[in-house]
Amino acid sequence: MSRTEERENVLNTLHRRFGAGIIEFADRSPRRVYLEIRPESVREVADYLFHTLEARFNTASATDTPAAVEILYHFTLERFGLVISLRVELDRGAPAVDSLACCFPAAEWIEREIHELFGVDFRGHPDLRRLLLPEQWPEGVHPLRRDYQEWDSEAVRTRGV
Repeated sequence: MSRTEERENVLNTLHRRFGAGIIEFADRSPRRVYLEIRPESVREVADYLFHTLEARFNTASATDTPAAVEILYHFTLERFGLVISLRVELDRGAPAVDSLACCFPAAEWIEREIHELFGVDFRGHPDLRRLLLPEQWPEGVHPLRRDYQEWDSEAVRTRGV
């Protein structure tokens, strides 16, 4: 089977296996695919990518959009140079999703970072203690959220470079 055929087989299998959990399937280029996943399907799809397809978990990234807190989980299938990103949108008022740390421990630190900076509750995470922010940082204040307000009147913080 050629790399192109193997790639198509993987994508077709994802469609068949997780169709109900996939909101949108965007095949952007031969090397890049985005799957918008229902929050309740993230763990199952990520576990399949990692354990069954042997994709490498690269990292996760987050952003606070006007409509939702969005997380992208990035995986690479090395054998044919394909990056698959799982996109999940979470309710801005109470962003929560199942942790992937039980599937692969490499997710632990990035989930802790996203928890601190965006306020996402990673259900089932083994250790959501602080990673980056100082201990005096107030609970419930997330510096990368759109609605962030400076809480320390003596702090000198700059945004950007």
